Amino acid sequence: MKVMLVNLLAIYKRELRNYFVLPWAYVIAAVFWFINGFLFFSIVFGDDGVIRNAQFNDLQASSGIVAGQYDAAYQVVTVFLATVGSLALFILPILSMGLYSEERKRGTLELLATSPITNWVVAVGKLLAVVTFFIGLTLPLMVYIVVALSAATPPVSTQLIFVGYGALILMAASVLSLGMFISSLTDSTIVAAIATFGLVLLLSLIDLIAKSPTMIGQAINQIALIKQYQEMIQGQVTSSGLVMFASYIVLGVFLTAQSIEAFRFQRS
Repeated sequence: MKVMLVNLLAIYKRELRNYFVLPWAYVIAAVFWFINGFLFFSIVFGDDGVIRNAQFNDLQASSGIVAGQYDAAYQVVTVFLATVGSLALFILPILSMGLYSEERKRGTLELLATSPITNWVVAVGKLLAVVTFFIGLTLPLMVYIVVALSAATPPVSTQLIFVGYGALILMAASVLSLGMFISSLTDSTIVAAIATFGLVLLLSLIDLIAKSPTMIGQAINQIALIKQYQEMIQGQVTSSGLVMFASYIVLGVFLTAQSIEAFRFQRS
């Protein structure tokens, strides 16, 4: 067990280090932060933003048209997390595309496949590294949500922020895990990115079907990744949703390990 953890940590460190020496990783981070910063500003201060809606609500309340207080902080958190999640779905295929395809291209996958380190350990180490990079990519966004809403009335729910951010990480880990499997099938990072983006489109289609009031929609609802994410960022945490995220992650790791095992068998 100790040897397995040492190997896992070694793979994790190697993969995480690779992200910080690649110029495109910094480009992705800069573009991601800039777009999300612009969108956050639009959500809060735009013509149809939260502040404008709050002012309109207060005006109606003072006229006796509506009752109750507009929870601006809740609206900012949920709308912004939904926006970040949607944008992340375009970034995740790029992050996962080189997890194994680069190993194939460099010819190091055969060495990795025939090494004493198990395929599961390698897959989990790679997945943890890319998820860690994604956490570093998105954590600053959560920090300025807290800072921006620190003086909100009613006050922002820190539980909602933590749950929403946890949901973002779970959704990312699910897509990255499946993207890692796709990356293990090809030596082309471009093909891996396109195929993973196709998977994202499929998940979006499943989400649309799950929202329909039909029997098919009810059945597919249990595997609707994006729908579960949207519910969690609103504070609706269910055991079935957590199990679904865990299932996607384990499935991706399992398929990746089997893919590398098949590659090892072909080379033996």
